[in-house]
Amino acid sequence: MAGVTYDAVTRRYPGSPRAAVDALDLDITDGEFLVLVGPSGCGKTTSLRMLAGLEDVDGGHIRIGDRDVTGVAPRERDIAMVFQNYALYPHMTVADNMGFALRMSGVGKAEIARRVAEAGRILDLEPYLGRRPKALSGGQRQRVAMGRAIVREPAVFCMDEPLSNLDAKLRVSTRTQIASLQRRLGVTTVYVTHDQVEAMTMGDRVAVLKDGLLQQCAAPGELYARPANAFVAGFIGSPAMNLLSLPVTPDGVRLGGVTVPVPRAARDAAGDRVTVGIRPEDLRPADDGIPVEVDLVEELGADAYVHGRARIDGAEHPVVARVDGRRPPARGTGMHLVPDPGRTHLFAQDGRRLD
Repeated sequence: MAGVTYDAVTRRYPGSPRAAVDALDLDITDGEFLVLVGPSGCGKTTSLRMLAGLEDVDGGHIRIGDRDVTGVAPRERDIAMVFQNYALYPHMTVADNMGFALRMSGVGKAEIARRVAEAGRILDLEPYLGRRPKALSGGQRQRVAMGRAIVREPAVFCMDEPLSNLDAKLRVSTRTQIASLQRRLGVTTVYVTHDQVEAMTMGDRVAVLKDGLLQQCAAPGELYARPANAFVAGFIGSPAMNLLSLPVTPDGVRLGGVTVPVPRAARDAAGDRVTVGIRPEDLRPADDGIPVEVDLVEELGADAYVHGRARIDGAEHPVVARVDGRRPPARGTGMHLVPDPGRTHLFAQDGRRLD
């Protein structure tokens, strides 16, 4: 096992106006579960494929442990890849699929049998080792793909959206299994997903990318509590953070009878307008506050999410708030919301965080 280092790694596809991955710097510690997340086209899969040796590196270096693997062939990097489409051989049994790479590497039959049996036990696949993939469910096939990676005993696991083909309920249970399995094995893992809920619930740290650039890499709690910029603030969290561009007064920013203070240094840096970020769970109904016209109510049982339009300083802003699901407002009605001033976030107009 070993850590992974991206040192100013760049990948530019021919004919593209910008780099798919631009000077990526990341240090992933030995045994860490790091998740790469971001919207489509942000460079997360390209970053993973460069680590696996499936994409060329146009600049910078990639190291696994102390070894520079930038120009090393994929089979010599000591990594195991788990793909989103499972990539199982349909004519082979589960056991043969899991042991195939070992057989191609010249590992003895007894050792292959031992490793496959151990992986089958870990993944609860022992009753299925003699079956073929077509006789398995989607979740079982994904566990076979995991088992194929585990038996190789690699230094690094690379996982490219392995849960994207599963239904919603199975995704939840399988992501829990993958996260607990990784912690038990202690193998350094780089995991790609476009689902920020998946990223937040699985990763020791989460790296957020946009347009090939790393925006922030931190523990899930820090990404939620202290996003580095407005993009991270809006991307992390479900539903997304409310981002309101508002003028700054001498007292701060006025929001429905509540004044959000803006420190002088932040005001000097931001100019006459700031973007105020408020998470839906940090808005509460009140008798007076931000007037909101309710367009849609999502009732989820204990909670409900109100989607509406707020008029602040003469401009209309979309707003989402979490309210008590047992007493939700009716669609088409009006209500007032008050933000928790201690849980607001301030960003300059260019997106950077203001402290």
